[in-house]
Amino acid sequence: MPTVPPKTQRILIADDDPIIRRVVTRLTESEGFQPVVVNDGGAAYRLLQTDANFCGAIFDMMMPKLAGLDVIRFMNTEKRLLRIPVMMITSEQDLRLMANSFAAGVTLFLPKPFTPEQFQNTLRLLVKGHENRVKNPLPQ
Repeated sequence: MPTVPPKTQRILIADDDPIIRRVVTRLTESEGFQPVVVNDGGAAYRLLQTDANFCGAIFDMMMPKLAGLDVIRFMNTEKRLLRIPVMMITSEQDLRLMANSFAAGVTLFLPKPFTPEQFQNTLRLLVKGHENRVKNPLPQ
């Protein structure tokens, strides 16, 4: 049985599909995290400009206004956002796109469709990545 984190551990979720948002939100809550949900990359970008208090982020690859990779590229320009690990979820099967995602700073990649168990295991790895980044921050 997984250790349940305190509710103050927040996960940013950005996806334009309402069904995926609902599923990811429920699965995130079932792991004991507090989801903060937005419906596109532009909203995620605006939120991250003022709030970096997340132990992880989950972005859809393709979203209106800003794609997931564009949000990650923004995060790479802000030192305070570098500690937030990102899970990218997408139905795209392009290996070059996956490689570009990792090169841009994606921590984990989860293809759609996924099972609840696959999502929960990937989420646990994502948060473990955050714990490692907090314990071992990047050099100044």
